[in-house]
Amino acid sequence: MSSRIFQGIIVQMKEATDRIIGVVDSEGAVVACSELSLVGTSINGIYAVADAVGDRVAVTDGKTFKMLGGSDSHFDYVVFVEGTDEVARTLCVMACIAVSEAKVYYEEKFDNSVLVKNIITDNILPGDIFVHAKEMHFDAEANRAVFLVRQTEKADVAAADVLKKLFPDRKKDFVITLSETDIAVIREVPASYEAKDLYKIALSIEQTLAAELNVKTVIGIGTIAHHLRELADRYKEAQVAIEIGKVFDTDKTIINHENLGIGRLIYQLPNTLCEAFLSEVFKKNPIDALDDETLGIITKFFENNLNISETSRKLFVHRNTLVYRLGKIKKLTGLDLREFDQAIVFKVALMVKKYLNSQKNH
Repeated sequence: MSSRIFQGIIVQMKEATDRIIGVVDSEGAVVACSELSLVGTSINGIYAVADAVGDRVAVTDGKTFKMLGGSDSHFDYVVFVEGTDEVARTLCVMACIAVSEAKVYYEEKFDNSVLVKNIITDNILPGDIFVHAKEMHFDAEANRAVFLVRQTEKADVAAADVLKKLFPDRKKDFVITLSETDIAVIREVPASYEAKDLYKIALSIEQTLAAELNVKTVIGIGTIAHHLRELADRYKEAQVAIEIGKVFDTDKTIINHENLGIGRLIYQLPNTLCEAFLSEVFKKNPIDALDDETLGIITKFFENNLNISETSRKLFVHRNTLVYRLGKIKKLTGLDLREFDQAIVFKVALMVKKYLNSQKNH
């Protein structure tokens, strides 16, 4: 944040009063003041003041204080005015409003993180992206990876702060809070990065939040953006990865959009087409005719690449018993899972059914 913006506001207010007015940062240093000799000095006990202030005005050491932004003991800046009377209180509140407005304007115009947030949330016109990036000397063509971190079971407001410590480079990495549960992490990466490298970053995010806050997460990864204007699409990919993962990869906590496979295609199909497909595949009996035990056998058979010997070993049944059960499935459904082409059709049908079930539960 540029102290020159604050100083400009304070200088204008100086013309209306002889009281000393100033702004203190989170380190307790005076960054702007109507008495220039105080700029750069420190105000002792500023943290105690912040604890007491909140959204109120506090009085201590002959000065009146009001916190600017933040909550509890976390704050960006504190405005102070010389004196403890009602005039000082009024001036402090007015100065806080003026400085707050200047801060918002500065961030919207010059803060890269605000620009990035506006891009991924589609809150900026595509034609303005390059203009703003140029004004802010922001590299528009750097390679950037987008991660959507969604907290599950419980959410912790400190998660964003933890991630900012994990990615401390404020010029290249951005940690953006989007909702109570969702945090976007945009990180500049080398051109040589592949899916496995992005997975390692996501894993470090998952492990760090679990270790420090005991927070469980699911993380969606978009493909690498090669220009700022691509960030919105990459963010949407990360969203889609999480949504599809909830349907088809419920056991995974890190899902890369590049690895969604056929699930991505099914997710885009209308329900009527999916229902028609199931009716066409299961002419003899509907898929609901298969009980949980039979579905478990089929799932294990697919997991073992249609290998009868390996599947029977994993299921602890005799090979002939498995062959017999596969024969019963063929009679019931008309599909022989030992035939590769028919097995593919059955696998897709199971995924379509799972997708339809997820839509009904929404």
